[in-house]
Amino acid sequence: MLSEGSLMKVAITDFTFPSLDTEASLLEPAGVEIVSGQCKTTETLIPLVRAADAVITQFAPVNRDVIAAMQQARVIVRYGIGVDNVDLAAARERNIPVCNVPDYCIDEVADQTLAFILSITRQVLPNCLKIRGGGWGLATPLEEMRALRDLTVGIVGFGRIGREVSERLAPFKCRRLVFDPAVAADAVKEAAAEPVDLPALLAASDIVTLHCPSSPQTRRMIDADAIAKMKAGAILINVGRGDLVDSDALIGGLQSGHLSGAGLDVFDPEPLAETSPLRTMPNVVTASHIASASVRAVKKLRETAASLALKAIRGEPLLNVVNGITS
Repeated sequence: MLSEGSLMKVAITDFTFPSLDTEASLLEPAGVEIVSGQCKTTETLIPLVRAADAVITQFAPVNRDVIAAMQQARVIVRYGIGVDNVDLAAARERNIPVCNVPDYCIDEVADQTLAFILSITRQVLPNCLKIRGGGWGLATPLEEMRALRDLTVGIVGFGRIGREVSERLAPFKCRRLVFDPAVAADAVKEAAAEPVDLPALLAASDIVTLHCPSSPQTRRMIDADAIAKMKAGAILINVGRGDLVDSDALIGGLQSGHLSGAGLDVFDPEPLAETSPLRTMPNVVTASHIASASVRAVKKLRETAASLALKAIRGEPLLNVVNGITS
């Protein structure tokens, strides 16, 4: 618990919000000081977090050296669902819980997925650009204008977001395949989808959409070999994590025509290089890691992160601990 007159510190390593007013409105009345930066390196992170009682991070590399420098941190909170920028094992060794915010943007990311899918299957961008350029009529060959009811969509990852994507696809009457080794086959069937292994999903899907976290098991899961196993003319959607996909292999698949399109909100690395062909390919629809964005979602994200930091400082039980530390 906070003692009278004490001033605890929450370090916010980096953020993409205009200000930290939301966090301050929750933390400062409780006697907590916010120290913040826009840290991108170990060298800038260490002095910021050294004396912090709690650490909130967005994209900064909270690696083993950074965690070793934390003298009194009671929690590390990630602004977001994925925690791949935090060394979970190092935090566990120091008995520091790592928490995420797993339920703040489910609808937004599922909606973005559908936006990408429909944009590519209905060729929204090329047809819009043709009219803007003074043209008229179809901007692409007729066979590139596709209806979802004629297609098979493969959903890789069947957590909160993957399930919402599946539910949104149901009214379009497309076949839905699911690969997720952590989800029971019966649960997939109850959602009116078909459980399959990854090779079967890649071989049968017209659209493959990724909704799994970054982990040693999933990084580069879509590499040159996986792309070669996908149907000719398939579409890849990635709103999960950039490193789920081998970027060079993806570019090669798109340039060769083996993949007919891609919808990408995440990249490896980020930001996407100015020279990347993905910026200018006519069959690629991109966004700059903004699938989670809405006023409602961002408000919940920031309030939850600040509340978790405050709970840790007060010694209260924590929710959403992802690295196995129990209070």
